[in-house]
Amino acid sequence: MSSFTEICIYEVKPDKVDEFEALLNDVAEHHKSFSGVIDVKYIKRTHRQKDFNSVKNGEPAIRLTRKPGSVIYILYWELENELIHAEATKSGLEKFYKRFNRCLTTMPKIILGERIK
Repeated sequence: MSSFTEICIYEVKPDKVDEFEALLNDVAEHHKSFSGVIDVKYIKRTHRQKDFNSVKNGEPAIRLTRKPGSVIYILYWELENELIHAEATKSGLEKFYKRFNRCLTTMPKIILGERIK
């Protein structure tokens, strides 16, 4: 069974991180309330790889320490199909767009597709 998935990459203003993380709780609750939503996860970028050789050698990732120009968050949202996605997205934008927009440095990058495995 394939499902419909959205991966969304957000760049958040550093001074809006707390506001954005509180918003994510509301958005995740909203998304999960729709019948046909399989999973909603948010990830905050906190680490990076040192270099390719360190990856090949099995070394752990390095925690980010510099003050960033933006903080990266990723949404992983899996639904039964694109119709449910359209309905939930429309509802979410009506409820949360202004709050999201206040926190972001740029429009999010959105990847949509079917899960294959």
